[in-house]
Amino acid sequence: MLAEIKGLNEECGIFGVWGHPDASQLTYYGIHSLQHRGQEGTGMVVSDGKTLKGVKGEGLVAEIFTAEVMKELSGNAAIGHVRYATAGGGGYENVQPLLFHSQTGSLALAHNGNLVNATSLKHQLEAQGSIFQTSSDTEVLAHLMKRSGFTDSKDRAKNALSMLKGAYAYLILTETELMVALDPHGLRPLSLGSLGDAYVVASETCAFDVVGAEYIRDIMPGELLIINDKGIFSEQFAVSTTKAICMMEYIYFSRPDSNIQGVNVHTARKNLGKRLAIEAPIEADVVTGVPDSSISAAIGFAEASGIPYEMGLIKNRYVGRTFIQPSQSLREQGVKMKLSPVRGVVEGKRVIMVDDSIVRGTTSRRIVTMLKEAGATEVHVVISSPPIKNPCFYGIDTSTTEELIASDKSVEEIRQLIGADSLTFLSLEGMVEAIGKNEFCLGCFTGNYPTEIYPETLQYYYQK
Repeated sequence: MLAEIKGLNEECGIFGVWGHPDASQLTYYGIHSLQHRGQEGTGMVVSDGKTLKGVKGEGLVAEIFTAEVMKELSGNAAIGHVRYATAGGGGYENVQPLLFHSQTGSLALAHNGNLVNATSLKHQLEAQGSIFQTSSDTEVLAHLMKRSGFTDSKDRAKNALSMLKGAYAYLILTETELMVALDPHGLRPLSLGSLGDAYVVASETCAFDVVGAEYIRDIMPGELLIINDKGIFSEQFAVSTTKAICMMEYIYFSRPDSNIQGVNVHTARKNLGKRLAIEAPIEADVVTGVPDSSISAAIGFAEASGIPYEMGLIKNRYVGRTFIQPSQSLREQGVKMKLSPVRGVVEGKRVIMVDDSIVRGTTSRRIVTMLKEAGATEVHVVISSPPIKNPCFYGIDTSTTEELIASDKSVEEIRQLIGADSLTFLSLEGMVEAIGKNEFCLGCFTGNYPTEIYPETLQYYYQK
């Protein structure tokens, strides 16, 4: 779907490399392949073994890292980040990696996720004398590590990480090592790969394919991985009790060519579409998907239903980002700029429109209207996930409950609002069975979250 229009936005993407002479170039290609996970800002920090040097800015990877900039980034280790602002808001100071210098050495942090106890930790740290340079929850880890009292970096990291609650995949770069950490529930995806004698780490395996790296394994929940010139070492900083990868990674966020916990994303989405065809037996002439994340589900729906798949909607890939504004009117205009119906495909046809989710309902209403204006006689909307009724606290912008259309409206009420002839959401059981695993965070669908949620966090999201 169109993340910037409909209010469902990716969290962030991180990439790191250790032990390669072209570390900055590899990181450039790595974060470029993860650009779909964040388009607001990007940064990179490179180590030559003695010093850390960073460049960051608000914009896309290709905009910030020009040929001139890349010439200045030399070293054999690097971490990179692409950002969509959730906790902490936007602004240059919040673009990552965050880079800190002290008399005992430098430290760079790249973080994907959201800490649900960040506010309480900041209050504690400020009471002890810490001064925060950003409004990002990422900075909390640096202060906790500095104040841990341990001399060994591994112990400092383990002690600090054990205090964090929520979703986090961290890359921690110093002059002498790269540390990799994943929260005890494994809410965010994070994988380890190799390229010759070098090691690479990425939010999605598609980044490995781009740089020519070989996938080794996923980072385990609660694991701290230390990579340096002596090799690679694994420590456990927390016991993993309940694994809970974010279900939206399969439904929407990740690239189709990525694998998450051994499951290919394109295949998972096709299976969601196939299951949806069973749960929504509709008589129609054509199946179409909303580009890009819904195409796989639409293909699966068509295969299972026997109704032909056609490209009924075209995405304009050359629209700039200047129109992306928070007002409702500009969101609706943005749909027209981003999508166009193919009249020759939908005119005079009963159309099944497959989408991955409905958040506010604004985009769905506009697309249904456009299809009918293009001559579709019927538009049946089928969604390859259950209704999103609850906010996400772990780094995905699913808005407040006030903006989530399914939080207080029935399926029939939503159908009427978007103007569809019928509306079907995939069942929760069907979704889980289609992916083939049962270790998911389903909080946005069920309201049951894998971690404790702190009062200051609840106060922001649950607005009526």
